[in-house]
Amino acid sequence: MNYRKTVLSAAVGFGLAASLGLGAVPATAADTDTARSGSASASTQGYVGENEEGNRAIFKAVVREAVKKQAAKPGIQQVTVNYSASGAPTFASEIANSTAVWNAAVSNVQLAEGSGATFDYREGDDPRGSYASTDGHGNGYIFLDYAQNQEYDSNRVTAHETGHVLGLPDNYSGPCSELMSGGGPGTSCTNDQPDEAERARVEQLWANGVAEVILEDVAKSTFG
Repeated sequence: MNYRKTVLSAAVGFGLAASLGLGAVPATAADTDTARSGSASASTQGYVGENEEGNRAIFKAVVREAVKKQAAKPGIQQVTVNYSASGAPTFASEIANSTAVWNAAVSNVQLAEGSGATFDYREGDDPRGSYASTDGHGNGYIFLDYAQNQEYDSNRVTAHETGHVLGLPDNYSGPCSELMSGGGPGTSCTNDQPDEAERARVEQLWANGVAEVILEDVAKSTFG
């Protein structure tokens, strides 16, 4: 969502468990400059200026790793996506909450902090606000902006951005009950739970490890 966001570089940017690994790297100064040069207005406008290319890029990066695991272990019914939270210590509680929210909401894919991370969380100041994207090298990450997380409910911001990792797009015109409506409902909205339709969509995307339609999209490089 970017509790606003513009994409940095969009490369290809969520049995019992197939750990996804990619090894995310910190954003470089060049990444930051590129991001800010394409930024919209200040984060006080809400996370309503995200770039869907970034949302799709991080999902595609995660799915490609899932495809590799699926090929190595055919028949995997549940994928575990590993992440690193070391780059966003200020938001440790919110990240843990987001993981708990999503793991309780869906069963075909689970999130876990650990080695071999497919994506990582980062924090700092960015005029675009918070967003999910890739760094141009296939490494996915979620950036959490300080100012925006003070204006909006931080648990909602974090859970929303994590929703992009799992394949959900923004829908700012939706109600507060819809997690992916992001900042659309305003700063008073504190809901950090996906609604029934959002949960169902994630389950569909990750059915049988990774849904065949998603595998086909990735294989054809048409996703995003």
